[in-house]
Amino acid sequence: MWDSFWDFIWYTLVIFAFIAYLMILFNVLADLFRDHKTSGFIKAVWIIFLILVPYITVFVYLIARGRGMAERAQASQLAAREQADAYIKQAAGTASPADQIHSAKALLDNGTITQQEFDSLKAKALA
Repeated sequence: MWDSFWDFIWYTLVIFAFIAYLMILFNVLADLFRDHKTSGFIKAVWIIFLILVPYITVFVYLIARGRGMAERAQASQLAAREQADAYIKQAAGTASPADQIHSAKALLDNGTITQQEFDSLKAKALA
């Protein structure tokens, strides 16, 4: 298969270049669909050129829209982080001490917990 060491080096470089191209291509496609300001027709034209002349189109896209691409990626990451933070806050149940005491009092009134357990929960809430 490989006649010499240099064939191995050449195949390694070709495979590296192909994988790098695929990574850039997927980033360009993701950016195309992330951009809400660009019309569907323009997106279709970019995709057609990505199919017909892939390498040139990727380089032109990176040169022409690289800065906007970075800004859209940053905005997407920021939105994802805000959603994750909101979910964590909601899941953690950041209730105020008054809410915790009120919940414990309702449990005490229903007979679910004893007075001693209520006092323990109240002390934790106030701590």
